[in-house]
Amino acid sequence: MSPELSRTTDAGHGLLVHEWIEQIGGSENVLDEFARIFPGTDILSLWNNAPERYTGHRVLQSRLARTPIRRSKALALPASAVVWRTLGLHASYDWMLVSSHAFAHHARVRSVPADRKFVYVHSPARYLWVPDLDERGQSRAVRAVAPAFRALDRHRAQETVHFAANSAYVARRIEDSWQRPARVIHPPVRVAELQQPASWRGEISADEARVLDGLPDEFLLGASRFIPYKQLDLVIRAGEASGLPVVLAGRGPLEAELRALAADASIPVHFVISPSDEMLFALYESAAALVFPALEDFGIMPVEAMALGTPVVSRNEGGVVESVRDGVSGTHVEEWTPTVLKAAVQRAVGLDRAQVRASVQRFDSSRFRDQISTWVLGT
Repeated sequence: MSPELSRTTDAGHGLLVHEWIEQIGGSENVLDEFARIFPGTDILSLWNNAPERYTGHRVLQSRLARTPIRRSKALALPASAVVWRTLGLHASYDWMLVSSHAFAHHARVRSVPADRKFVYVHSPARYLWVPDLDERGQSRAVRAVAPAFRALDRHRAQETVHFAANSAYVARRIEDSWQRPARVIHPPVRVAELQQPASWRGEISADEARVLDGLPDEFLLGASRFIPYKQLDLVIRAGEASGLPVVLAGRGPLEAELRALAADASIPVHFVISPSDEMLFALYESAAALVFPALEDFGIMPVEAMALGTPVVSRNEGGVVESVRDGVSGTHVEEWTPTVLKAAVQRAVGLDRAQVRASVQRFDSSRFRDQISTWVLGT
């Protein structure tokens, strides 16, 4: 047992709080680490769609879990603002650690003093505070009620003494939205685990190996869900600017649209639909560069790619600039024009891959566990 985990015996009776629990998700990866740091601690969420995920923990659900509203996050969000205030918990807790990207930071547990509530913020609710980044915030209904919900959200944030943000970019958003300071604790990335195999090609299935072998020797990779804000069309544009083939890995509602763009592109564009984790890691290793156009609060995928030595071409804003070091582990793009993209790709693919690989040790999950443990237990 690590020193951090052994210290939890003196931490008292704690509670972990999370918006909702799904089978897959970046915020769930953070909750996974919380659960490792504080074994046996109760976990509370609005509902739990992964009942086998946290064995060894008592997982509590809100009353929303017993209603059809759990099937619609859009409907659940305004209701959750009320539910988090009326939890009706019977157990007494000494502290609480909250994972919040909507309204979980509103959670009130009467036994927990204000200075023992710790909130790890993935982002203040994007559909309220940055609706241009979240299509839910662009509907007429949301725009009508957003001012009242922003006022409530800011008011509830004043109750919390301790905030941590997953990036300096989000910390600035917390300051702008809630007028509260937050320390920065970058989210956990499996850097050491990714770097353990000699090659991920040896970890994939025979069918996946045939797919990988069928790809060009040199290509640019775009990997994400096929949804608008990921801007995968810009990956194709980067391929055309640099003359390199493109591989798009993922799945989502824009697949047909992306395939239509691919058919008209001046370079070959290959699709790898729903790759396994192992296949995705093998794609990272094989790519000349990962092109990452999305404006993200942090961006786990670029760190994963860099952990395997693959440089990243990213925009020059958002959380990604905290991990992608221009000229060291990738290149930043301000304008996605052919001339700028050609130069950015050429600079990226010329970087030393061993240097790229070494640049992301500070994002390993072990450091996250150290920082969270010190924050909660040492504060």
